[in-house]
Amino acid sequence: MCILACIVKPLAYISLPLIVFRSIASSSPTGRYYWRLTVFLGSLVVASTWGVVVAVGMTLVGHRNDVNFVVARTFYAIASYALDITVEVEGEEHLQTRPAVMVGNHQSMLDILYLGRMFPKKAAIMAKRELQWTPLGPWMFMSGAVFIDRGNSSNARMSLETAGQKVKSKGISLMMYPEGTRHCQEEPSLLPFKKGAFHLAVQAGIPIIPVVCENYWRLYHKGVFDTGTIKLRGMLSL
Repeated sequence: MCILACIVKPLAYISLPLIVFRSIASSSPTGRYYWRLTVFLGSLVVASTWGVVVAVGMTLVGHRNDVNFVVARTFYAIASYALDITVEVEGEEHLQTRPAVMVGNHQSMLDILYLGRMFPKKAAIMAKRELQWTPLGPWMFMSGAVFIDRGNSSNARMSLETAGQKVKSKGISLMMYPEGTRHCQEEPSLLPFKKGAFHLAVQAGIPIIPVVCENYWRLYHKGVFDTGTIKLRGMLSL
């Protein structure tokens, strides 16, 4: 009985605020938004923690370039189920081209969910340097992510050159967002593209693969976090 009590009490303390939070969430659109946002971020923390373990293990057995694939699919499995959001991918065969630079439109942090569904094997991601200090940072670093200092053009160019050499020598793909920042509005639109991804592809002599995600404003924007399907398409390489 003592052992049972030691197990039940901590679970009760943990579950009570979750039950209260979920009750509040079901009572209003704002509560629903913050509840689902908490679930999304919680899934991200779980996947990131798992990612560190996976990165260590797969690096030891010589499969570091597949860490992102394993962690991405893990995150998608958790978050897609918890949030009831499905990502449908067309042209998935085009995403297997390697080495290549994959470029996608950047709408919001929910892009991480579609990355979880489409991210291929032997691929890395280029991200702003600030992400090193988030829960994503440790496993991104260990999985070979390329961090870029957008505030320093000289350092940014060096990062691009290093990335180009890495992509070509290791035969991997690199995911980039040429808009440079998130942009999501009710009417579909794109920000002007920055040149980095295209310079990298030209210098390394590798193709560019456009990855187009439909506008998902109806599912996610400030105050709204709904269920549904997001459609994604991998295009022929350029």
